[in-house]
Amino acid sequence: MKQFNPTKYQLQSLCCGTCFPDKYWELQCPQPHPQSLIRTIYENRQIHLHPEYGGIYTFSDWLPVERMLEGSGAPVTYQSQGLAGHLGLNQLFITFNGYWPERGAWMKSGSFKECEAFSVCARTNSSKGIMVVASAGNTARAFARVCSQNRIPLLLTVPLDNIQALWFDSQLDPCVKVIACEKGGDYFDAIHLSNLAVELEGFFPEGGAKNVARRDGMGTTVLSAVTTIGKIPDYYFQAIGSGTGAIAAWEANLRFMEDGRFGSNKMKLMLSQNAPFLPIKDAWDQHSPVMLQLDDELARRQVDEINAKVLSNRKPPYAIKGGLFDALSDAGGTILAATNEEAEKAAELFLQLEGNDLEPAAAVAVASLIQAVKEKLIDPKAVVMLNITGGGIEKFKRETSINYLVPEKIFALDADPMEVKRQIASIFR
Repeated sequence: MKQFNPTKYQLQSLCCGTCFPDKYWELQCPQPHPQSLIRTIYENRQIHLHPEYGGIYTFSDWLPVERMLEGSGAPVTYQSQGLAGHLGLNQLFITFNGYWPERGAWMKSGSFKECEAFSVCARTNSSKGIMVVASAGNTARAFARVCSQNRIPLLLTVPLDNIQALWFDSQLDPCVKVIACEKGGDYFDAIHLSNLAVELEGFFPEGGAKNVARRDGMGTTVLSAVTTIGKIPDYYFQAIGSGTGAIAAWEANLRFMEDGRFGSNKMKLMLSQNAPFLPIKDAWDQHSPVMLQLDDELARRQVDEINAKVLSNRKPPYAIKGGLFDALSDAGGTILAATNEEAEKAAELFLQLEGNDLEPAAAVAVASLIQAVKEKLIDPKAVVMLNITGGGIEKFKRETSINYLVPEKIFALDADPMEVKRQIASIFR
């Protein structure tokens, strides 16, 4: 295998424009100003693919990584025939993230969250301490797999209601631990646990949307699509929980515009949520630059109703500078809603016409594409990118034996913070 050279880049504040080096795990601008995302500025303004590296590191020119980890897959883009013909779309391109060996897709967690994990974990070294990741399911599964394979200490915080999402094809290394909030809790409650953990000595936050490696890892879906198609698509479809993937798609789009070889257009962001949990849609429909007030108990009930639990983020990076509101305002687009029933029918259609099973969030995206075609929201001759964020899970499970990760600790939603921190500290002794 060819020797890997660390990617050369700087970081830039989207608030004040300050450029600064990525000394170690920078999550914000060093200048004092209102919160803003930071963005990577790569030395290579034109991307060149590196298939010799394999997996996601094929796109290393636009990944903030200093090393290459073993076991990565990459998004695979192909032109649809079955679904495209059914919907009457001339140029529908599917970017598949998951397990589909027949198409060269080898993400064994079945989710594009592997793109994040292999990028984030290659940005850091493992000497700083224990990385803390909050997740509604898919992110936890991806980070657990990557950290276990590469012996990177990790603490996961998840809702107990989503614990079945933590399945693996082998026993995990003891460097990976998981804690959960009790039944009835959601992703917001898991974030609360993670916030307590990072207050402890020896623990540090992965960073979520603020981590440039997470966003640029997710952006490889667009890198795959554009380099396969040969041009920037006109429309981008994806189901969202936090909206970080949509922000990443917008940022990748801007880099391709600067590259200059793939067009100068901005993809319209056609995003979707799983009804009745629609906090981002509700805010965007009112063109509100901030999220609307949402009652905690109502939110938990709505989350309990939806099948796509991974889309249940109550505190998305929406209002922050460079966040989802800015992405939608700049690129254009809309947010659609799909019910459980609509998503289930869409998944059945995808399996019939394309040949693989879908993770519930990806089914929401397909349902929103069907809706957009019916409502004539897109030009049937346009180039459409459909980001299938997870799939092939049932296929993978049929081919292997599965183990489930058991939480080390389960905490009540109103647990005493000091006791929570004491118990978290004891897990890694």
